[in-house]
Amino acid sequence: MTIPGNIGNILTEMAAARGRKKYIFFKDTKFTYSQAEKICNKLSRALLTTGLKKGDRVALMLENSPYFIFSLFAIVKAGGVAVPVNTFLKEREVAYILENCEAEIIISSEKYKSVIKGAAEECDTLKTIFAFGPGASEWGAKDLLAYSGPMSDKPLDIPIDHSDLAVIIYTSGTTGEPKGAMLSHGNLITMCAMANDTYSMNAKDRFLLFLPMFHIYSLEVTIIFPTFLGASIIVLESVMDLKKKNFKSILIFKRPTVMVAVPSVYAALVKADMPKWFIKLLYPVKIHLSSGSGLPVEVFNAFKKKFGTGLLEGYGLSEASPVVAGNSIESPKAGSVGKPLKGVSVRIVDGDDMEVPRGTVGEIIVSGSNIMRGYWKKPKDTADVLKNGWFFTGDLGYMDEDGNISIVDRKKDLILVKGMNVYPREVEELVYKVPGVEAAAVIGIPDSEGDEVIVAYVKKAPDSEATEKSIKQYLKENLANFKIPKHIYFSEELPLTTIGKVLKRKLKEMIMNGQIAGPKIEDAFSSAKDKLAPGRRPESV
Repeated sequence: MTIPGNIGNILTEMAAARGRKKYIFFKDTKFTYSQAEKICNKLSRALLTTGLKKGDRVALMLENSPYFIFSLFAIVKAGGVAVPVNTFLKEREVAYILENCEAEIIISSEKYKSVIKGAAEECDTLKTIFAFGPGASEWGAKDLLAYSGPMSDKPLDIPIDHSDLAVIIYTSGTTGEPKGAMLSHGNLITMCAMANDTYSMNAKDRFLLFLPMFHIYSLEVTIIFPTFLGASIIVLESVMDLKKKNFKSILIFKRPTVMVAVPSVYAALVKADMPKWFIKLLYPVKIHLSSGSGLPVEVFNAFKKKFGTGLLEGYGLSEASPVVAGNSIESPKAGSVGKPLKGVSVRIVDGDDMEVPRGTVGEIIVSGSNIMRGYWKKPKDTADVLKNGWFFTGDLGYMDEDGNISIVDRKKDLILVKGMNVYPREVEELVYKVPGVEAAAVIGIPDSEGDEVIVAYVKKAPDSEATEKSIKQYLKENLANFKIPKHIYFSEELPLTTIGKVLKRKLKEMIMNGQIAGPKIEDAFSSAKDKLAPGRRPESV
């Protein structure tokens, strides 16, 4: 397969080769590759009329819809740099991103008008707000479809190559300011080529897209990659669509073959009312990719038993465009994120950056053409993680004799109990095995003596009979005593990221602020404020 010179060329070449092929399915609407290409070319020209120059940043704050995809390709075709904005952010947070990346244009929708208007008042750089639909002018935006109507639908002739910046993805960080990971056209396109060499997917596949499009996991794996393949994309508005009555009809009539999700989605599918005859005769999905957080072995086994196929857990980060490793379709391994993709090098190192023996836990460092150029306007942060051609992920893991990688935990999440290392994920895996546990998070809270106390937060199923006593008893049968949580709290709602991962930083903040029941440890919170200082934590996908 010939690798296109830039992301915009992917769509142009597929429109030329597969113009009539159905590219996007959204509700009752369909777009072919040819139709999408023409729309994107018009939108690109509309952006250029505002004075957009090559390399200028264009923010993108839209809900899941074909217009997000059109806008993304329109921006890069025009030589701009797309900056997807988390749609859950508030005015101040959006204003920071707009100001930091110096975006003069944002493409949004009426759904976010109050946030955009408020952010615009705090941001000096923003000059133009585009939206889709005739109601745009009523809240100070320009209707991008109407604005682009008179424009030509022919491809633009703007020289863009692999080294040019394509996308800036802002990572959530631990506390303080988010950082913008700079991804080039080459980063994103070679990532597609790597995935194509690793997985048996092709133009006949249909990708089911329901995770937020602004997230790098969704952006690359369910938008750019299927376009690279010439495949189709079935767009759902959100993960909530999986719970709607018409989801089975989507499976039956739109026939998705690839599902890209997070562990919590697969845990829900295990419990979903889906009879064996339906799975055997009508269930169309052949490949299930899982990332975003650790996949509990219990969920892996239960899913395989119900659906007859293994979940393909992978590992990646925004800074890696995003995939680093993935399980093979032939033999997925529970508890492992698989081997590095072809073209990606991975080492496991100690505190002196020396490679450790196989089976030994250390920090995961990565090298490859998928690694970001750096953090936007943050040279010090960039220098901290990009050293001698390697990206230091801050994740702890080990590699077995066959080259399979297992993630142990975040370096920053490691809990020290009287000098002993405790990896929260190991404890969480066991908590998940207790009947009636839907979600679990294990964290360390500093005590007044400078040590840490292990605390577990558990969300139970409605009919669960799990208690603190029963969970602790199970853990005592399977863990050393120093690894057992001193306190176990039950909570209806755990703070989650946009893709369903428990946000431990937020959980700790809620404990310290008294927003959620927490350990009654004398002086713990005052000493914790120093120990929970901001640290580098690239957003995992």
